[in-house]
Amino acid sequence: MTAYSAAWDEDYRRRGNLWGGAPAPLPDLPAGAAVLELGCGNGKTLAALTQRSWVVTAVDISPHAVGLARRHSGTAASGLAVADARCLPFRDGAFDAVFLVHVAGHLPEPGRRSTASEVCRVLRPGGAAFFRGFSVEDMRAGKGAETEPQTFRRGDGIITHYFTETEAAELFAPLVPVSVRTHRWRMRVRGRDLPRAEVEAVFRKRG
Repeated sequence: MTAYSAAWDEDYRRRGNLWGGAPAPLPDLPAGAAVLELGCGNGKTLAALTQRSWVVTAVDISPHAVGLARRHSGTAASGLAVADARCLPFRDGAFDAVFLVHVAGHLPEPGRRSTASEVCRVLRPGGAAFFRGFSVEDMRAGKGAETEPQTFRRGDGIITHYFTETEAAELFAPLVPVSVRTHRWRMRVRGRDLPRAEVEAVFRKRG
């Protein structure tokens, strides 16, 4: 386990269910679609995925996160395992869709590229990748120790990379970008409205 993954595992061990609230809206996929979620955490998005008529597999590098996801009410993935997104234990073309919700941004640049390459590999021709990562416009961009350009480490050892739309599109080449946009909203913190922003993108593998 790398220092980055160890930091996440310790965070889940100490704080338990880190992520709550409603997940982002899900796309329309055919019934029976083979779906993979990378970085399932404590099961927030996974719980929504398993409510659809899809065959869902989910992985996380943190054993504590996977344990929490297994106990999450309503999660019934066909496969739930500890695995590294940079080196997935799945055959080529195994999935119709891959979800990466705030996962790639918590890896250093070589890890982001390895993860994107693995996504391309495990997608079937015509399959789609659904990506979310924090934007350079987010209020937290620039906070912490900069370990790489636009990548910052918090005191607990967790790193976050902040993306531009162009960077996200380039990361997942040779997948074809279907849509790449920045979602912006405001968060009230101590009486101030502060900017939050994430890059949302959909990529498709050529058939």
